[in-house]
Amino acid sequence: MPNFNITDIRAQFPILSREVNGKPLAYLDNAASAQKPVAVMDAMRRQMETSFANVHRGLHTMANETTESFEAARAKAANFLGAASADNIVFTKGATEALNLTAYGLAPHIEAGDEIIISQMEHHSNIVPWHFLRERQGAVIRFAPVTELGELDLDAFKSMLSAKTKVVSLVHMSNVLGTINPIAQIAPWVKAAGAWFIVDGTQYAVHRPVNVTALGVDAYCMTGHKLYGPTGIGALFGTDEILQAMQPFNGGGEMIEDVFEDRVTYNDPPHKFEAGTPPILQAIGLGAAIDWIRQFDFDDVHQHEMALYHAALDGLRDVNGFRLYGEAKDKGAVLSFGLEGAHPHDIAQILDKYGIAVRAGQHCTQPLMTRLGVHSTARASFGIYNTMDDVDRLVEGVKRAALFLS
Repeated sequence: MPNFNITDIRAQFPILSREVNGKPLAYLDNAASAQKPVAVMDAMRRQMETSFANVHRGLHTMANETTESFEAARAKAANFLGAASADNIVFTKGATEALNLTAYGLAPHIEAGDEIIISQMEHHSNIVPWHFLRERQGAVIRFAPVTELGELDLDAFKSMLSAKTKVVSLVHMSNVLGTINPIAQIAPWVKAAGAWFIVDGTQYAVHRPVNVTALGVDAYCMTGHKLYGPTGIGALFGTDEILQAMQPFNGGGEMIEDVFEDRVTYNDPPHKFEAGTPPILQAIGLGAAIDWIRQFDFDDVHQHEMALYHAALDGLRDVNGFRLYGEAKDKGAVLSFGLEGAHPHDIAQILDKYGIAVRAGQHCTQPLMTRLGVHSTARASFGIYNTMDDVDRLVEGVKRAALFLS
């Protein structure tokens, strides 16, 4: 395994050499979407240049070659998540579609009065699909509270579980707070209640190793574009039991076994959930991204990113009016903050003048913003290619914003 050399890593991301507003780019919006290494771009381009066709049903050479590359990517995703079989991996457009597919798929098993437990720190992608079941099935959504530190209140959560609980769906790592929820600790509680346990791993899978078998979850979602891969691709892990229980979301080619005038029968998972031509090149790009990130030790990556986070936090604590959101003991390198009297959008726009890219807004977490008592926050999120120079420029930029907006 190669040494963690930040100069060598950055050289693999051509976009990091560009300037924004006449300044070198400091890209600190990785929780929204990460940049792509040459290895990912090359893998997708090479497939198009050398062998591309539709997958699965073709009998000619290029169809077979493309199918082999596509299914190899599925196997890589399975291995990356610790799944027992590639058949437990459903390709989706991203984590949002994976969560929607799961919620829709479980709808026949949800009756009026059944309870779905989520938390106040969830992304809208893990809230709205469950509201669909509230609207259509009469389910009851219950929100597990978040503490002042930004941690899931485990005692309150555990007390909410009951015979009425049919689904628990939680984020593994918050995209705003950086909080890492203790999924392996929670899983036995959920199983004892007889509920399905769904986990949104969109943020966590980028930064820490995942083993869905060890976690004890029924379903786990990840997305490609935050994992240094392309947009338009994600993966849903599901156990054999939940994939068999779920109804398909889309109908069309590939997801069927037989079609008659009076009935249809479905293909086996994962194909049961993959109607039509899939995102072939995107899946191959995801496989390349997985290969790329796995050349590094996740502990090295985590230590690097957290060193940047703590350096940024240390530099910002003394800025007049600075407030940090999310102080969990176990968290990732996501720094959400505000300046007293300043709108986060103004902070982000000032930073952009200096070539520093951060995110500002509600981050698709309106219930969390309500819990925090704010309308929005600014967010700097660190990735594998960020440096202490990026941190220094962020701190200096926020200081300038604070002076300008005071």
